[in-house]
Amino acid sequence: MAVDRGRVEQFLYREARLMDTHAYDEWLALWTDDALYWVPSNDDDIDPQRHVSIVYEDKARLEDRIVRLKSGAAYAQDPKSRLSRVIGNIEVAEQDNGEVVVHSTFNLTAVRRGRMDTFAGRTTHRLRPSGDSFKIAYKKVVLVNNDEVIHNLTFLI
Repeated sequence: MAVDRGRVEQFLYREARLMDTHAYDEWLALWTDDALYWVPSNDDDIDPQRHVSIVYEDKARLEDRIVRLKSGAAYAQDPKSRLSRVIGNIEVAEQDNGEVVVHSTFNLTAVRRGRMDTFAGRTTHRLRPSGDSFKIAYKKVVLVNNDEVIHNLTFLI
């Protein structure tokens, strides 16, 4: 059965909106229980078990991140960054196991305390069908500047 590209795109757009609007609980609900979220540092495919990553989290660590962001104790997000991202170049491929692998690019603008930063990168999602939508089983975000100084990346990317 062919994957409905429109449903996949709408899922990605919804995830982007939830991240941009700091809808933390709704964003967390998009993930499977065995999820993995990875943002490599210094190299796009370096072994995250042996080298530092910007983010390398399972579902429990994602839950901890959301608790901290909602607690008011995440001072790097007080006030919260104003975010706007554009997603493009979406490629969809169905896998034999029923999951959907999606490659996309993004540009994210973040404004906080008079400073505007732009982040760009490539994202790979591995999505599992769930009802009439999907859940994120795996997400890898490769920032184009992952080997440069990043000033404040305490929001969801």
